[in-house]
Amino acid sequence: MASASDTPPVTQRSGMTERRPATDAEAKALASGLRLRILRMCIDAELTNREIAEALGMHPATVLHHVRTLVDTAYLEPLEPRRGRRGAREIPYRATGKSWFTQVPAGSSAMLDAFVTEVQQAPPQEVALSRFSVRLPPEELEEFRDRVQELLDDFASRPRDPEAQAWSVFFALHPDTSAGAVRHSQG
Repeated sequence: MASASDTPPVTQRSGMTERRPATDAEAKALASGLRLRILRMCIDAELTNREIAEALGMHPATVLHHVRTLVDTAYLEPLEPRRGRRGAREIPYRATGKSWFTQVPAGSSAMLDAFVTEVQQAPPQEVALSRFSVRLPPEELEEFRDRVQELLDDFASRPRDPEAQAWSVFFALHPDTSAGAVRHSQG
């Protein structure tokens, strides 16, 4: 297994430099919260199907279907086979980082499902959540989106320190649909 210092940052592994819409097959692959969790697990570790299944508390055959879907769409890459338990041949997988550059269709709940599952499993004292509403004219909204994306891209492209605590970030920006916000924007 390569050490994290030998592993190029996500942007270099994926070979991509900017976001693009998902193909139908890619959108389907990323439409599963479970698959997104598998990608997260394999970004820092090269895991076999058995290891992924054990970590998720699932049957390996069920997980293999999801792993194959991610391999077929190049979100996971198979590495050199290795000997596992009792000398069995096992294939480790590593996330390619391609998902960072793929825009999934709006309305997909997979990211939200993965986020909720991961937050529920995290120690409550280590979870920080914020929610707020802002009113921005179009040019400031564009600036806000650009600045947040630049910040996220900057941290996503940095080399990953294998000794550092792993943190997950979820960001969502959407029109405020609360009654007061809707009335004000219509009136």
